[in-house]
Amino acid sequence: MNSHFLRLLLLSIVISASSFGCQNRESSSEKTLSKEDLSAYKQKGGEFVEATQKVLASNLVGAIQEKGTEGALEFCNIQAIPLTDSMAVELQAHIKRVTDQPRNPDNLANESELEYIRSAKSDLSEGNEVTPAIHYANGKVVGYYPIITNQLCMQCHGNENSQINQATLEQIKTLYPDDQATGYDVGELRGIWVVEMEEQSE
Repeated sequence: MNSHFLRLLLLSIVISASSFGCQNRESSSEKTLSKEDLSAYKQKGGEFVEATQKVLASNLVGAIQEKGTEGALEFCNIQAIPLTDSMAVELQAHIKRVTDQPRNPDNLANESELEYIRSAKSDLSEGNEVTPAIHYANGKVVGYYPIITNQLCMQCHGNENSQINQATLEQIKTLYPDDQATGYDVGELRGIWVVEMEEQSE
């Protein structure tokens, strides 16, 4: 695995996370947030996602340097969720990644998250930009932030016959016997970040 590829991997993840701060989708339930609050929470949640992405990316790059793509799978299988949880504690927010096509069943989206995912996929299919959604639920502000595939994702999430090498595919099937996370193309919605934030007092 050459250094140029690793730099591209890290850069693509960071750029994807950084783009959240300038997007404007919003929704609401239980309580209507002001435009100012929506903007503030959207930015705050995007910053949480970016910080978490950077930690995951750094550890993922290290795994790839040591063991190649198979090392990335091992990292995701053992460390991705604990690292995400540790970042949530550090940032004082609940953070998780979910999808409608999970590799790890613990990442399966709930109905509210699936509704956003379906809407985002529809937007993409129509050539529209997919933007974060912010809503209020159960005394907390919840943000959904899209995860869009790029070329680098294809090594583990692309076409099984042409984009994922045999050794990687065999390890996927060993680690995740019920895997649903292959068959993607570039520019598709892989899943979403969910950030749950405490409402700020007046």
